[in-house]
Amino acid sequence: MSKWKFTKGLHDLGNGCWGYLVPDGSWGWSNAGLIADGDATLLVDTLFDLKCTADMLADMRNAVPASKEIGVLVNTHADGDHTFGNQLVEGARIIGTEGTVTDFDRFDPAFLDQVMKDPGQFGVAGEFMAECFRPFDFSNITLTPPNETFKDKMTLMVGDKRVELIEVGPAHSLGDALIYVPEDKVLYTGDILFSSGTPIAWYGPVARWINVCNMVLDMDVEVIVAGHGPISTKDDVRKMRDYLVDVSEMARPFYEQGVDFLDAAYKIDLGEYRDWNDAERVIVTLQTLYDDFEAAKERPVHVPIPYFEMMKNMRKHLGKPPVHSEYCGHDH
Repeated sequence: MSKWKFTKGLHDLGNGCWGYLVPDGSWGWSNAGLIADGDATLLVDTLFDLKCTADMLADMRNAVPASKEIGVLVNTHADGDHTFGNQLVEGARIIGTEGTVTDFDRFDPAFLDQVMKDPGQFGVAGEFMAECFRPFDFSNITLTPPNETFKDKMTLMVGDKRVELIEVGPAHSLGDALIYVPEDKVLYTGDILFSSGTPIAWYGPVARWINVCNMVLDMDVEVIVAGHGPISTKDDVRKMRDYLVDVSEMARPFYEQGVDFLDAAYKIDLGEYRDWNDAERVIVTLQTLYDDFEAAKERPVHVPIPYFEMMKNMRKHLGKPPVHSEYCGHDH
């Protein structure tokens, strides 16, 4: 049993490290982090819209006065639920991998705003996107990418605290990075870890993602702030790695038999994984695994929208309720 409750808001991890959690960790409900020492602060990620991010920054200022002026913002990757609030962190150095910067324009808040206002024009895919992103307001968002990049590794000092940025993508996304605080044995993973929920491999190679999980298991880490879900330990990393390994092993024979990736997603036996949050994401991970198995020199670029229709159908097949079915429109 974790000593931290999975409740919305700021959680004190000790010694100037904080995790900001947004239950239930499903579509769009992402986590962030704060590292502080003296007057120096580093923010790990922003949230999916301006209101969510503003509420988070207000909570941080109340608990850690130094966070009134964030010195450094590090984006773990480019997905909008980790970056759309960047514009509210004015004056900060914004740091990310080169892959994150390359990937940034792929997430268009204006397009999402359009989907939310009239999902029907995008068919079943639009309906499912509107379901997944119902709690969020994508208006008035200005994409604000990192203004500084790093490759492989970068070490920062936050006051007297050493913080290591480690490039590990492409895996979940094109530009994944870990943020590690060695002296406190704290790790912020972004979407390298989905805790108590189903991961989604938009990029791959999945084998690389599995290797990153193994690397984390070898690190001197005790507390992990996942990209989604509760504050975690290595047990959660192990559990998610095993999911990726098992799905990879189940997918391979279908690929070799020439079975279409979508058919394969329905044929594989998810076992206990079918009860995980957002189990329909297996469809995207299967497509990515098939791309991995092809081992072509250039990976195909897939437009994400059609996969939302496929995932909605899969969710129905699995007998799961609509996404955010318990969301009432008020802060919990």
